[in-house]
Amino acid sequence: MGKDPDKLGIFVTTPQYMPHLVKIVEAAQRAGKKVKVFFTFKAIHLTKQPDFPKLVQMIPEDDLAICADSYTCEGFDVETDVPGGMSPKQMRTQAFHGAILEECGKYLVL
Repeated sequence: MGKDPDKLGIFVTTPQYMPHLVKIVEAAQRAGKKVKVFFTFKAIHLTKQPDFPKLVQMIPEDDLAICADSYTCEGFDVETDVPGGMSPKQMRTQAFHGAILEECGKYLVL
């Protein structure tokens, strides 16, 4: 599968860029781009911020995921503490990140 120039992959690793992330997703979607987002490392704490449900509503279920291992390492339970608006199947492995690298023509790390 080739990289799609109309897909933007966002790898979120730090917990300090939620306002930036929301604005980037909004701008990409206004430009007609599909966005895939993966939260990992300390960025999983963004899933507990009040703006997170807004982000969940902006991105289709198959294109938004949280690293299950990072979530567990930070003290959350992947089965009983799935962030609001998300499903358990969105708790994924780094393979989701690999898919972003393979599919997306543009890639951003926050």
